[in-house]
Amino acid sequence: MCKPNRAVKIADPPQKRRANAGLAGRRDNGRAMLPNTPTIASFESPIELLTACHDKVRRFASLCGRLAEHTARHGADDQARTAAAGIVRYFTIAAPLHHADEEQDLFPALRELQEPALTATMLALEHDHDALDALWEQARPWLERVQQGSAEPAPEALALFAARYLAHIDREERDVFSFAARLSEPTLRAIGHRMAQRRGG
Repeated sequence: MCKPNRAVKIADPPQKRRANAGLAGRRDNGRAMLPNTPTIASFESPIELLTACHDKVRRFASLCGRLAEHTARHGADDQARTAAAGIVRYFTIAAPLHHADEEQDLFPALRELQEPALTATMLALEHDHDALDALWEQARPWLERVQQGSAEPAPEALALFAARYLAHIDREERDVFSFAARLSEPTLRAIGHRMAQRRGG
């Protein structure tokens, strides 16, 4: 839910690791399976918090590709099962909350700015959420099977899901989040409050 989590090891791309290195990975962002974020925005800064969530999306989406490569080389070993569990947990629990933050709180507030291009972009992003959900439902069963020790080839939907998600959050940050600077402080506080409530805060 975009909160600090314990770190476990993940993999580098194959060209940067030996064939038997597994998901051990490099020392920087390769360490965090459930990404450790030393400092993270609070609900008092909702746009910063949404951006921090995007950073985790980037890590988990990238992990999808490394996991597919790892299982092809080494099977569904302990590290692969841990990685698959982390991906499933993030995109099943945290990602839907993030989508709700945008669709139920941020986007309605931004529509009040009455910017036609922005409104059209947000509508497209909401449709993209639906497409991502559909791809996730295709990719998730493979990840769950990896958790159970299966090492069958990853489905095409996994790579499509990761690539589309990365493009999606880039578009949000480029074409939507900058407009939040025009929202009033009370509006931003209300968005942050509802985000906290959504997570039981």
